[in-house]
Amino acid sequence: MTIEIKAPTFPESVADGTVATWHKKPGEAVSRDELIVDIETDKVVLEVVAPADGVIKEIHKDEGDTVLSAEVIAIFEEGAAGSASAPAAEAASAPAATEAASEEGADESTSGPAVRRLLEENNLKAADVKGTGKGGRVTKEDVLNHLKNKPAAAAPAPAAAAPAVDVAAGPRVEKRVPMTRLRATIAKRLVEAQQSAAMLTTYNEVNMQPVMELRKRYKDLFEKSHNGVRLGFMSFFVKAATEALKRFPAVNASLDGNDIVYHGYQDIGVAVSTERGLVVPVLRDTDDMGLADVERTINDFAKRGREGKLGMDDMQGGTFTITNGGVFGSLMSTPILNPPQTAILGMHKIQERPMAVNGQVVIQPMMYLALSYDHRLIDGKEAVQFLVTIKDLLEDPARMLLDI
Repeated sequence: MTIEIKAPTFPESVADGTVATWHKKPGEAVSRDELIVDIETDKVVLEVVAPADGVIKEIHKDEGDTVLSAEVIAIFEEGAAGSASAPAAEAASAPAATEAASEEGADESTSGPAVRRLLEENNLKAADVKGTGKGGRVTKEDVLNHLKNKPAAAAPAPAAAAPAVDVAAGPRVEKRVPMTRLRATIAKRLVEAQQSAAMLTTYNEVNMQPVMELRKRYKDLFEKSHNGVRLGFMSFFVKAATEALKRFPAVNASLDGNDIVYHGYQDIGVAVSTERGLVVPVLRDTDDMGLADVERTINDFAKRGREGKLGMDDMQGGTFTITNGGVFGSLMSTPILNPPQTAILGMHKIQERPMAVNGQVVIQPMMYLALSYDHRLIDGKEAVQFLVTIKDLLEDPARMLLDI
């Protein structure tokens, strides 16, 4: 029985995708639900698995080709034996080359996109690493442990040149690789955001002492009461931003042509750094979420982001974004808008500084806040008041509970 293998059905916001990696070759035996190809979109990498036991008869789209939603990319033959369905050209090739190709395909099929990239960067094959995942699958942790325990094994392979690498003679080495689809999309959107919006940034600073004291006082009880969920700083910022968005609807709005769309809900995107680039999964209806719900969801986003398992639905929509450069040591920055949103909040490093308090110089843990906004919709007065509201709520966290 012949089956058409199709690209996944993309949401309306995704026009097309790119064939990233074929894990199986024509004529190679495939088990049901085994990964056969990765499709990379502007947001995520989608995995296409085999519909049944059989072989891939024909491949219609090669690696690097653009595919549309639900477009046929291969022909699959159910129940066929690998040797019987192999193309004539494959059968006529040298046995040694066939074995090498089979080993290479099997090697690649044992790992996901993030793991393969890590293997390539360190000149390793999946066969070199002991897999502890399901069915012996190599995980990211397996590769990292291999590199940690056997540093000498990963080093001696500089001569194995990757197809997309240009190496100059002598010590001045250069490496040229094609930009990934996600990185290209990030670059395009950032440039468009600066060119299409009247973007301004206003700054303020917040004394983090009250939040730090509250967290220190209740963190153990909080973790015990919420099944191991730790109380971090991001949940306070999400709840403070949610309250401020309710008070200043223009900051929670978006522009659609000449129309202003006011959202009656707060969906806050939280920027997460991954190996493939910056992604912004969205917390839905944050007004109905408690601190534990926020922390639990953010931790889940971060974990799945590192594993490359964030889906389209996780990053669709959003009415406001928070990005935290402080985790990397940034003291102050100017965040760029995430269109079609009209504002983004930047958090930064907590730095102890001498502050004047009631006429006395006191050392306080301070954080700079930055709010970038689209001046076409948001006036400077609203932007400043919005940021001051977040500052006031964080410096007196009880106000978020009392709604004052």
